[in-house]
Amino acid sequence: MLIPYKPINQKIAMGLLSFMPNEKDVKKLLKTMERYENDPDWKLYLWKEDDFVGVAGISIEGQFAYLQHLCVNPSFRQEGIGKMILHELRSVIPCELLPTKETEAFMLACQGEEKTS
Repeated sequence: MLIPYKPINQKIAMGLLSFMPNEKDVKKLLKTMERYENDPDWKLYLWKEDDFVGVAGISIEGQFAYLQHLCVNPSFRQEGIGKMILHELRSVIPCELLPTKETEAFMLACQGEEKTS
């Protein structure tokens, strides 16, 4: 289930975001969290199974939303959670979802899976 981020979940969100290759540095991660908390055009979502196991972040620019971050706890990978996150994100955001350089390969892989399914 996709749940909008709330500051009470900051440590969980930071832990999940830290699995992203570009978010390993604590100072960079703190700046990223600050942006999600303070910039109204940046939205962060958590994915909950029994516990929080994934995170996705978007930035909205006009009629487009850019997938800035998408990460699933390594213990829960290869279960289709990332694909489910993308599916639910598309249903809750009011505009087209596009990848960034960092998320492009993942989004393309998910689209390929959808076409072969």
